[in-house]
Amino acid sequence: MNDHHNVNQDRPTKDSADAHPERMSLARTAPELFRTYAALDQMVQQAVEPALHELVKIRASQLNGCAFCLDMHTTQARAQGESEQRLHLLSAWRHASAYTERERAALALTEAITLIAETHVPDEVWNAATNVFSPEELAGLLMAIVTINGWNRIAVSSRTPAGGHQPDNRARRVDAAPTDQ
Repeated sequence: MNDHHNVNQDRPTKDSADAHPERMSLARTAPELFRTYAALDQMVQQAVEPALHELVKIRASQLNGCAFCLDMHTTQARAQGESEQRLHLLSAWRHASAYTERERAALALTEAITLIAETHVPDEVWNAATNVFSPEELAGLLMAIVTINGWNRIAVSSRTPAGGHQPDNRARRVDAAPTDQ
């Protein structure tokens, strides 16, 4: 059997987590830099609807292979009322009817920006987003995609361990009315 068909070759073993210990905690090593980036992330959270924001963060994290962020954002999405079905279908969103036109445009833009060296964000992807998002919404979405890609790069590079994430107390159900915070 060819190695690329061996589904067990990349499965973690009990010892594999120990083989990749955390390299650094940015929050402990450079707390001011961490707090500044986290503050930007907080601003972006106010600019993008919560359910869409979680889908964007999960999709970028899937593409970047960021286990820490996948754990965090799938947990958060569930706490906000996202369905298991939509979370399971997210990596194949183009072939699933579970996503709205706005979500599809946001996911396509997320993929194009996350894979920018390959895609250079094609006009058709950008234009599809401009058809369903206002300029202000698109600016928030763009910054959401940029910030999650930054977090992914921090977590993957520093080998931030995944697992055990608990949803924060700001979690809102996706079907709940927005609140002023």
